[in-house]
Amino acid sequence: MRIRKINVWKKDLGNKRPYTIAFKTVSDVAAVFVHLELDEGLYGIGAGNPSQQVVGESIEDTERAVSSGNLDFLLGRDIREFNTLQKEVQKNMPATPAARAAVDIALYDAFTKYLNVPLARYLGQQIETLPTSVTIGIKNVEDTLEEAMEYHGLGFRVLKVKTGHDVDIDIERMAKLREVFGDVMTVRVDANQGYSREDLQKFYDQTKSMNIELIEQPVPADQVDLLKGLPTEIKNLIAADESLKSPYDAFELASAPAACGIFNIKLMKSGGVFPALQIAEIAEFSGTELMWGCNDESSVSITAALHASLSSRVTRYIDLDGSLDLEVDVVKGGFTIENGYMRVTDAPGLGVELVESNV
Repeated sequence: MRIRKINVWKKDLGNKRPYTIAFKTVSDVAAVFVHLELDEGLYGIGAGNPSQQVVGESIEDTERAVSSGNLDFLLGRDIREFNTLQKEVQKNMPATPAARAAVDIALYDAFTKYLNVPLARYLGQQIETLPTSVTIGIKNVEDTLEEAMEYHGLGFRVLKVKTGHDVDIDIERMAKLREVFGDVMTVRVDANQGYSREDLQKFYDQTKSMNIELIEQPVPADQVDLLKGLPTEIKNLIAADESLKSPYDAFELASAPAACGIFNIKLMKSGGVFPALQIAEIAEFSGTELMWGCNDESSVSITAALHASLSSRVTRYIDLDGSLDLEVDVVKGGFTIENGYMRVTDAPGLGVELVESNV
């Protein structure tokens, strides 16, 4: 069962709900798609969408990395050499994790279609379903409450609120959310590196009675030593995001004294499912909980992250809402959402069906 043809294309996916985080405003979404064609009509599809500010890779870098013959090393190869192929992908594309992720996901999709099993089942599914958070950008108090009410009406019960511009306003937003929703809505925050040590302490001190679920990447990514020096009760709430790009980073974060209680894995940082599972193993053996997050992405890569997340017994949180506000996509299917709870389907591979492509 050999890889006969590879097609690559970029597509603008649109964004119905632009939002602001600590270091940028997201208004448009584009992704690069990789389509691997096998014998007998089987295919695998992957998608990549980098965050340039986090990994230094632009969407143009992603497209270049998978174009112009750069994937020829896969042509004619037997998909049953799966682990060897994955190792070669990671080795041959070291500077472009989103490009690696696109190829990695396509290989996983193709291989598990060949096996005729859903990806999660192949990976050893441990969890049936989890509630995803939905993201509210940096906004004033009134607009935050309005958007939270909208999500509540749609059945979601977990909010991820972006913070990091003004800690006093952030604290006020938390207080108002608790005042309006009580404990009906779970609230987690993501400061996207926007806090100083003093800001973080102030936020923790003034919200610790508000049952904030976790605090994602409060300080700059390179300040791991600062995180390691925090009191344990604060560290246990912290999810490392921009500080965690690779299995090596996971090892460093988990080494005593640990820097955080939670790893936030994103396929676009790690370079796909293959290295993400290595991070998950480090989490399991170090006693670290897992969160699986995303950029604004196609359902292709969101589905891949969901399959992977459900395969680890230490997964506690998912934040996989990155495809919900796209104007268009190139696939349908892959997962279902009911009252905010996400499930994969029983279809083989990712379970997505290609509806638009350049194939």
